[in-house]
Amino acid sequence: MAGEPVIEIKDLSFSYDGAPVLEGVSLAIDEREFVCVVGPNGGGKTTLLKLILGLLVPKAGTVRVFGFPPQRARHRIGYVPQYVQHDVQFPARVLDVVLMGRVDRARWAGGYRKADREAAERTLETIGLAALNKRSFAALSGGQRQRVLIARALVTEPDLLLLDEPTAHVDAAGELVMHNLLRELNQRLTILMVTHDLSFVSADVKSVACVNRTCFVHPTAAVTGDLIATLYGGDVRLVEHHRLEE
Repeated sequence: MAGEPVIEIKDLSFSYDGAPVLEGVSLAIDEREFVCVVGPNGGGKTTLLKLILGLLVPKAGTVRVFGFPPQRARHRIGYVPQYVQHDVQFPARVLDVVLMGRVDRARWAGGYRKADREAAERTLETIGLAALNKRSFAALSGGQRQRVLIARALVTEPDLLLLDEPTAHVDAAGELVMHNLLRELNQRLTILMVTHDLSFVSADVKSVACVNRTCFVHPTAAVTGDLIATLYGGDVRLVEHHRLEE
């Protein structure tokens, strides 16, 4: 149906062992929107992402992704989790990590196909790390690792990209690179990003979902220091990013 939201959540509630985490959440995100989810630790941000992915089942309410239950739409979603465990001694190259995104398409006997490898190489080109395809993943900087993990999600050729704290352990220069990358990806993808970094609430983000058990969505221009202080229960420094032109 034309104009149908990419994500549509109605009256959603969820609890862990009887303890409410989300209550009465409603949210609609349209095609090629860029939405940031902000809120205090324990407020339900990551839980919301997992419900959209279908990894958790709501206690009440509904979640639809591309008009379907999340499990049926998962092939159209790229996901970058908050924490990725890796053994620094494991000799995984950058290209190997990106290829993991296509493991469900690999042949059991023959491994990855030529098309899979070509897709991984194209994706590394997109994120600006093609020259590091043979580099050890463990040898990369924090910002480079995050971009490789985004590439792992992108190699599945998704229509929706979900990111959980993508700027964690990334320095200021890496954040600027991330800004530019996500701005470019938003030209063809819908993006929903959980972040504790309020500096990411920039002109590129179309709206902000403030989550703390409940959810209220505001246009980016309406996000003020007072609103954020109310959400977090205290003063929080709000930094605005401006686009840097060459």
